[in-house]
Amino acid sequence: MGIPFQLQSQQGMHQAKALLAENKIMIKKESSPSEPVGGEKPVKNASTPKPNMATAAKVNAMVGNRTWFGGLFNGSGKRRQVSADKNFEMTPLQEQRMQKLKDRLNIPFDETRPDHLKSLKALWKISFPETELTSLVSEQWKDMGWQGPNPATDFRGCGVVSLENLLFFGRRYPASFQKLLLKTQGLRATWEYPFATAGVNVSHMLIQLLELNSARPKTLPGINFVKMLSEHEEAFDILYCIAFEMMDAQWLAMRASYMQFNDVLEATKAQLERELSLEDLQRIQDLPAYNLLLK
Repeated sequence: MGIPFQLQSQQGMHQAKALLAENKIMIKKESSPSEPVGGEKPVKNASTPKPNMATAAKVNAMVGNRTWFGGLFNGSGKRRQVSADKNFEMTPLQEQRMQKLKDRLNIPFDETRPDHLKSLKALWKISFPETELTSLVSEQWKDMGWQGPNPATDFRGCGVVSLENLLFFGRRYPASFQKLLLKTQGLRATWEYPFATAGVNVSHMLIQLLELNSARPKTLPGINFVKMLSEHEEAFDILYCIAFEMMDAQWLAMRASYMQFNDVLEATKAQLERELSLEDLQRIQDLPAYNLLLK
């Protein structure tokens, strides 16, 4: 299953590395420049000029030693990472909930299914409650950050679960959802990441990190997620919301622009992997970054 929206570039990587060095943030190794798949256009933020690096260095970034590793969230600075339990076996409840989640991953978005179209309309309503959607195929969708006038084409890489994730985010944490959709917090780049297609990529990243396409998890993040799932059936959807918030925080901390999206996503994955490897994780609320969510 390929990622439908990938962005790779060397642009700004040396500056980003210098900025993040003090916080020891892991970023992806430099890659060759390429155009995003599907020809997606970045979202231009004309109202906010891109700050120079001198200004950016003064920003109290929501990433690194001063937050997750500094212990400001749930004392995470005093918690240690542990190794995976090679003898881990799922309980019947965990197996049942994992299978239910995996079944969701195998459902493609189907434009002929009324329930899928209803969910798509609901996503628009949650995103822009004061604006009427003229048609399910409309240029209006680009305002949300889809690649073209028909969002169905963007769901092909991840299926209907990516739509469900976005819809859950908008319903459960509307304040966080609107903040990221409208880019209302922080010093934003001139060319911003497209919200909706970024959300599809967050879904795909989580599926990989949690090993949801494997028979059983073998790494600690996957094992700890199973434990969370037994405590909260909506753990995957809530973790998606957390990961999206973390991605936006990384974006701001790295002073990133459109062509650096892949590097931001890799840094987000690395940080989420560290959090999911902390000791004593049982509930989704035990994750330090859970506190980023706003209702």
